[in-house]
Amino acid sequence: MLLGAVLVLLLLGGAGPASAHAALTDTDPEDGTVLQRAPSGITLTFTESVGLRDDSFRVLDPGGHRVRTGQAGRADGRSDTARLTLREKLGEGTYTVAWRVVSADSHPVSGAFTFSVGRPSATAAPVDAGPAEDPLTGALHKTARYLAYLAAALLVGTASFVALCRPPDPAPLRRLLVAGWWTLLASTVALLVLRAPYEAGSGPAAALDAEAFGGTLTSRPGALLLVRLVLLLPAGAFVLRMARLPRRPARTPLAVASGTVLAVGLALTWAAAEHASAGIQVPAAMASSVLHLLATAVWLGGLTALLTLLRRPAPAVVVARFSRLAPVCVTVLAVTGVYQSWRGLGSWSALTGTTYGRLLLAKLSAVALLLAAAALSRRWTARLATADAETAVRPRERLPEPVGGPPPPPPDPSPPDPSPQRAAGDAHRRRLRRCVLVEAGVAAVVLAVTTVLAGTLPGRAAAEAGRGTPAGGVLPASVTTIPFDTGTPGGRGTVQITLDPGRTGDNAVQAVVFGPDGGLATVPELRLSFTLPDRDIGPVQAGLVDRGGYWSANTVTLPLPGTWTMKATVRVSEVDQVSETRKTRIAP
Repeated sequence: MLLGAVLVLLLLGGAGPASAHAALTDTDPEDGTVLQRAPSGITLTFTESVGLRDDSFRVLDPGGHRVRTGQAGRADGRSDTARLTLREKLGEGTYTVAWRVVSADSHPVSGAFTFSVGRPSATAAPVDAGPAEDPLTGALHKTARYLAYLAAALLVGTASFVALCRPPDPAPLRRLLVAGWWTLLASTVALLVLRAPYEAGSGPAAALDAEAFGGTLTSRPGALLLVRLVLLLPAGAFVLRMARLPRRPARTPLAVASGTVLAVGLALTWAAAEHASAGIQVPAAMASSVLHLLATAVWLGGLTALLTLLRRPAPAVVVARFSRLAPVCVTVLAVTGVYQSWRGLGSWSALTGTTYGRLLLAKLSAVALLLAAAALSRRWTARLATADAETAVRPRERLPEPVGGPPPPPPDPSPPDPSPQRAAGDAHRRRLRRCVLVEAGVAAVVLAVTTVLAGTLPGRAAAEAGRGTPAGGVLPASVTTIPFDTGTPGGRGTVQITLDPGRTGDNAVQAVVFGPDGGLATVPELRLSFTLPDRDIGPVQAGLVDRGGYWSANTVTLPLPGTWTMKATVRVSEVDQVSETRKTRIAP
């Protein structure tokens, strides 16, 4: 069952894009911009707070050489920004900025963009967003995260089952507690060791770098993993105490309260490192995430404990107690799941239009199957309880003696044969065990999909990125060069038009005029319009404004995708002007 779930995890993990939760929304300078003067720094703005690495920025000049920069910091103290100071004045040409940061939910994200000073270069340095995720490191990290989820459910769920369902002899469950604790400890250590190569996109051998490991310990994801390890120490003492007791472990209020505090603390180490820690309504999202994780652990871990007890005749009362506990967990999961889905998706279209939404649909389908199996289990639980009740020996009834006549025959001293009822109870118990086994198998797949879902860009963040800069990549700015010639001396040249982002909706336009010698040229007037002949739309006027060396318009709205006709009118004197057209593709 575990092997199959891991295979599902790896298949789903390779189906989508790399984990990237913080989406880039704005850059200063903007991608493709031609600046008159060199900037003193570079600023990036994201959809959520990000963590900065020592090598978060690399600025390359037109020849591909690295530019000297200061240490990465923040802009205006905002945690969702990254600011880099340039130590040297940039010369003329096109510069490439490659960046790599860690989003608030602990996943690395990278990308690159370009800008020019004075005039664009004939060639620019190759766009390099940094090393891609190493396949082996990524697979090991995903497996360790899944095992951590599985172990937490096993540990918390089994302990809750012992405390709430009160099996007469919990000895068979102690191995589950010990296995859950050791697996959670090993997976947490693995996540801590793999953290540095995972963030850097390097191979597992980079985990041996002491300096990188020291940086992990001071980062927020590393600190949360350390907190989890610290909480596992008292949890281990609790498990050891339960394992040493020969019979039923003590269920004092103090023990129950201590176990609850430890479970909530462990759940917080996940909530503070994933989707709930960033975005809107963070306090409510954190509380919802903790409740969701605990309900999942109590339900799915309790299923494993129940399956273990059903290997031998288990009292029906214990099964009935878990049957009453499971609907409470399902209710909590439904309420918190609806809230988290709304928070992560942001719109109905994201349910089918994003990877996050499609994974959520897959998880909901698996949960529906899980609920169907649970309903069947409740049916066999009720029949098992009835069969066990009928198996009990009934006291003999005392018959009244008739007045007069012969005495009644002596009652049969042997009790009624309970074998038919016992056989029925064993049959119901076998069927219940099969249903619970199906539940546990589907639950393992649900945990696998949940692990992949936690590593996928939420639909709301994807929408925010779509209104700005796409996450982890270069801005899809459309650059078009239009030559012109008025037929007069000095009336030749080219107009370079940058349409950002080159998609439907609002676009920013920058236009630079170059003379016949290739240098920047000044013209008294430049007009630009867009027409979509297929839909009979336009002309849409850009309304360019002279910015002293280049022309720009903050917003030009192009409502539909398709091949638009761009018309540029250049006036080089009081009486000389010319209009030229070019086709440009506007993406959806």
